[in-house]
Amino acid sequence: MIKLENVTKKYLTGNTALSNITLTINRGDFVFLVGPSGSGKTTFFRLLTRQTIPTSGYISIGDWDLVKLPNKKIPNLRKNIGVVFQDLKLLRDRTIYENIMFPLEVGNFSPKDAAKRVQEVLEQVGIVEHKDKFPLQLSGGELQRAAIARALAFSPEIILADEPTGNLDNATSWEIVKLLQDINSKGTTIIMATHDTNIVDNLLKRVITLEKGKLVKDEVRHAKHK
Repeated sequence: MIKLENVTKKYLTGNTALSNITLTINRGDFVFLVGPSGSGKTTFFRLLTRQTIPTSGYISIGDWDLVKLPNKKIPNLRKNIGVVFQDLKLLRDRTIYENIMFPLEVGNFSPKDAAKRVQEVLEQVGIVEHKDKFPLQLSGGELQRAAIARALAFSPEIILADEPTGNLDNATSWEIVKLLQDINSKGTTIIMATHDTNIVDNLLKRVITLEKGKLVKDEVRHAKHK
């Protein structure tokens, strides 16, 4: 469970990125995070991954108190949260296989266990045939699948996906969303930041709307009756 209580984040510039946010996201939920650029979505993700801490308020993920969490425990927290970055952050000079292997090597997996896990996530996202290619050789959809595979490396309980369909055509966008739904169906919590109203309106999931750092709407979408 993810819990925010009266969370405010002010930067040294004087900008208030989030203001008095209180919400709970249950384990296994699929949630859309929407709002215009500058509404606080990136700060929301940065707080959950402990890249920054709130100016005031309380954040917890399961038993983790993110405000009081010692720095030495942050890597353990981040193994539990897979992030699909908006700019993907794939290493161009490494193959897709090596990109996914890299965090596992840093995370002290044995070579045998790491190789097994890379194979598993490549199969899960459907790009095992591209494992020896470099990022520049893949299409946008394939790159997004590679980024999702890397986010899955540690079998996290939570995936934060930042605009995963932002640069994709409509058909490919739906393929990526279906993949995220499949991951969610196995129990992984998904929080997807998006501007894609077509996907949000059609999937009928919970939608958290931010505007100028404030939580302005938190609703579960329902089918519209014709």
